[in-house]
Amino acid sequence: MAAMTDERLCALVSELVKDCENYRDELAIDRIKAMEYYDGTMKDVPADANRSKVVSRDVRAAIKKVLPSLIRTILGNDKVVEYAPVNEDDEAAAEQATDYINYVVFPESNGYDAVQDAAHDALKLRNGVIRWWYEKETTVQVSTHTGLDEAALIQLVGDDAVEVLEQSQTLEQIETLQGVVEQPLYTVKIKRQIERGMPRLAAVPLEEFLIHPDAISIEDSPITGIATRMRRTDLIAMGHDRDLIESLPASTGDGGRDLEEFTRRRQAFEAKDAVPKALEEVDYYELYVKVDADDDGVAELRRIVLAGGTGEGNLISNDEWDEVPFADLIVERRPHQREGSSVTDDLAEIQRVKTVLMRQTLDNLYWQNNQQPIVQEGAIANPESVLNPKFGQPIRVSQGIDARAAVGYTMVPFVAKESFAMLSYLDQEATDRTGISDASSGLAPDALTNMTARATALIEQAGIGQTELMVRTFAHGLRRVFKGLLRLVIKHQDRPRMVRLRGQWVSFDPRHWNAGMDATVNTGLGAGTRERDMMMVQMVQQLQEKLLMTLGPDNPYVSPDNLYNGIAKSVEAAGLKSPDLYFSKPSPEEIQRRMQASANQPNPEMQKLEMRQQADAEKARLSAENNSRKLEIERELKLAELRQNGALKRYQIDAELNLKRQQSLAEAVSGEPVTSVHIGGRTG
Repeated sequence: MAAMTDERLCALVSELVKDCENYRDELAIDRIKAMEYYDGTMKDVPADANRSKVVSRDVRAAIKKVLPSLIRTILGNDKVVEYAPVNEDDEAAAEQATDYINYVVFPESNGYDAVQDAAHDALKLRNGVIRWWYEKETTVQVSTHTGLDEAALIQLVGDDAVEVLEQSQTLEQIETLQGVVEQPLYTVKIKRQIERGMPRLAAVPLEEFLIHPDAISIEDSPITGIATRMRRTDLIAMGHDRDLIESLPASTGDGGRDLEEFTRRRQAFEAKDAVPKALEEVDYYELYVKVDADDDGVAELRRIVLAGGTGEGNLISNDEWDEVPFADLIVERRPHQREGSSVTDDLAEIQRVKTVLMRQTLDNLYWQNNQQPIVQEGAIANPESVLNPKFGQPIRVSQGIDARAAVGYTMVPFVAKESFAMLSYLDQEATDRTGISDASSGLAPDALTNMTARATALIEQAGIGQTELMVRTFAHGLRRVFKGLLRLVIKHQDRPRMVRLRGQWVSFDPRHWNAGMDATVNTGLGAGTRERDMMMVQMVQQLQEKLLMTLGPDNPYVSPDNLYNGIAKSVEAAGLKSPDLYFSKPSPEEIQRRMQASANQPNPEMQKLEMRQQADAEKARLSAENNSRKLEIERELKLAELRQNGALKRYQIDAELNLKRQQSLAEAVSGEPVTSVHIGGRTG
């Protein structure tokens, strides 16, 4: 198998670049128009001379309404991205990667500006492009140090990156136990070279982005890259051969790219003066091409860098590569197309019609306020007083002419009021097309008008729903950015790094992480108002608290991590940046210790149940004792009653016996029977 020569490679790349540039120039027509509509120039609707030149700014107004919600929803989270493990042992690495990328790498790489610029491009120009790369910087610091002893001097200049520029020595007398001795002190001037590398993110101007016209996405494009201009000194600083760079021709400009860049910058290029050769600009191409360079039948990805042109003599780098470091971001998909739909596509026609109507309306008002005079020829002695009137200037009428007949004014009918209804209709049409309204920017629709709560909720949900779809579509494209950023860190950071995170110094060593971990971009709680977000979080927290109180801390539904996540989301919904400033996330060891301590302690609910059971038992015991006491009392009363009845009977018997004895004694004395008497109900 014969490897592809540089000549064949550059010829193939040159043809692909031409296709990409022609495709770029076709898209540039719509992008230039979109930028003009956003800036309010609108060259396709020229104003008539001496007429109103007002321009409706619907595109700009809509983008400024929806952009804050999009950025707040994605970048307002403390964790913009979360990495998910793909293998069994990736859990710890995924958590470390999430913290490191969110709190260290993403801010250092200028990620917030890159995402915001790409979102702005996607809303205005259909697509936003972000690229990532690893940048190495060399910083030179020159400093002077005085009063150094020999040990301090050795420690200072012992570093290989330090170069001594000047050195001087003085003797100073100091007192020691052995007496006064002379000690040498040094003064040095050093130059220190500090090399530092860091990942970088940036939004690519669309006039510099190259992609093949047949591509549906970056993944299936045979070529992707950028075409820009760079100074010779910058190319040499990147490590390219100086003789080669200085031999390259200076850039002569690119008509299509320059026109779009001029429109984007909104300023004219001045005539270039003579500049030093080192500051001259040359055409620079950084291309990622799928090509079968080794003739094995399978196309490989290669990074090809060209400067000054696309010929063989302009090739300055040709390397195998692992990924295309670009992400194409949109806010609204067009099925089976790479380009998305923008706010400009929906509102350009409405802005054009509203511009014409507003100009006609204002012209009608101008005619009403500045009526056209009708002057009888020769009747006015000073015609300039009518043609160019001034305050207090008299109008002199010729002798014998009626002043009321000499000057009159045309009566222009006021028809502009008919335009107001049409302007209101177009505003409603714009809202229907884009879904962008006051609710999209976080302002409740009933904040300025009197509406029922139900109508307000319906309008708010309609606007927020379309905005949320924009956010989720944009966030889906950002997954590629964060996966590429992770691979970049793992590839280039060759030593552990100590960083301050949550008030503690933590060491991160990406070399052991899995570069294939999946990434999820957090879209927060939605693109709605903060009040809506906080209500949702409070509802979740109430359910968590109910489960914890009912089932205890070791229940299968709510874990301590779940509870902390709810607290963190409530802080984010309130608009505060980091929940760590207000709540501390407990460590797994602390949670385990508290769980064990809680397990050793009786369950409060079980304690309540046991106390209730004890109370019921005590109540039953008291009730039984009361019943037993009552029965005892009844028995004693019954016995007392029986005793009382028995004593009465004994009394009656004793009385009868005494009576009989007395009768017997009486009969014995008298010899005659004695009449019986009634005693106690008995006859005797």
